[in-house]
Amino acid sequence: MNSMYMSLTNAPSKQASLTCKNISPLDSYFKRCQASKPQFTRIFFQVSKRKKRIVCQVNMSAQSTAGQVIRCKAAVAWEAGKPLVIEEVEVAPPQEMEVRLKILFTSLCHTDVYFWEAKGQTSLFPRIFGHEAGGIVESVGEGVTHLKPGDHVLPVFTGECGNCRHCKSKESNMCDLLRINTDRGVMLSDGKTRFSINGKPIYHFVGTSTFSEYTVAHVGSVAKINPAAPLDKVCILSCGISTGLGATLNVAKPTKGSTVAIFGLGAVGLAAAEGASIAGASRIIGVDLNPNRFEEAKKFGCTEFVNPKDHNKPVQEVLAEMTNGGVDRSVECTGNINAMISAFECVHDGWGVAVLVGVPNRDDAFKTHPVNFLNERTLKGTFFGNYKPRSDLPSVVEKYMNKELELEKFITQQVAFRDINKAFDYMLAGEGIRCIIRMDA
Repeated sequence: MNSMYMSLTNAPSKQASLTCKNISPLDSYFKRCQASKPQFTRIFFQVSKRKKRIVCQVNMSAQSTAGQVIRCKAAVAWEAGKPLVIEEVEVAPPQEMEVRLKILFTSLCHTDVYFWEAKGQTSLFPRIFGHEAGGIVESVGEGVTHLKPGDHVLPVFTGECGNCRHCKSKESNMCDLLRINTDRGVMLSDGKTRFSINGKPIYHFVGTSTFSEYTVAHVGSVAKINPAAPLDKVCILSCGISTGLGATLNVAKPTKGSTVAIFGLGAVGLAAAEGASIAGASRIIGVDLNPNRFEEAKKFGCTEFVNPKDHNKPVQEVLAEMTNGGVDRSVECTGNINAMISAFECVHDGWGVAVLVGVPNRDDAFKTHPVNFLNERTLKGTFFGNYKPRSDLPSVVEKYMNKELELEKFITQQVAFRDINKAFDYMLAGEGIRCIIRMDA
């Protein structure tokens, strides 16, 4: 089927024909065709009694949407904390170093909810949220050379321009040009939005805005991936799961047989636990105030659990007693300043490493005694798990394809795009880990 798929989707003619001995693979096959080629307008089957085979013809529109304004559905946040409204929006063509994407699957991250509630730095509305997604390149702007229409991609809230000192460094992924900016609601090239309704601009969110059937992103914030990877699974790798996984594998770097503490058992923390399990840690201790999360965390490798509320002493002391002086590695995924301090102070002197992932409040201050550093404990921070989006994310997708990483257990709900507000309800109620939003439903 793969050879037929490529020959058809690359065919320059308006019609193409294929043959297949049974119809069941064709159903899946043509869904792929329609996803990767939005201009496919009609599919029909003809049964040849003489040859006893199914002949399939695909009629393709002679017109392309490249360079044109696309009208599509988007979930618009008009006000802080109010339900999103499905609207018809106009999506302008990509400009220099931009690509326009057809989003097929997206998911809801806590960061979307945080800024939707206007708890972030800037209250900017109307806005289209969303930043965990998978899709297909529809068209590309001037100067784009490494992506083309039909490519399967993951848009990412940060980026990799490839030219700045950070991008050229093997030690950093914090691109000067495309580093996350939650305040900016326009495109970098001209300071304008690509979304509008009746001429009124609708603002972008972290350069992705995936709660729209089509979106425009800077090419440096789009990772090209294996086209065989199922987008309804790997879409969750474009933010939280990669952040937690990379925090453990790329930054904490636990050795086989080591002891790891994970603070916070939400999606990012569970991904961090998964990373510790992949690394071969012998003890993975989950720390959370919600005991309902403990049973679920076992699926991600957690072997023990600690609820700080069950003890009358600081949790770092509890962990030190459990592990003969402290854990080898800890990963903090809550953003709570007290949890950050505990995560650092619970690691063993001499070799312990603590990694901070969660984002604290603006006015928080990290306080610990300097002797904790002098006793050779190490404190590190990480951003997006130290993954460079374009260079490294494709290899994370390959971990899934090679069955080295399981993503299905992170996906606990699915909703149709028209029911996107249900995904917000699930997250606000603390139900599930990741909810997939199907854009075609």
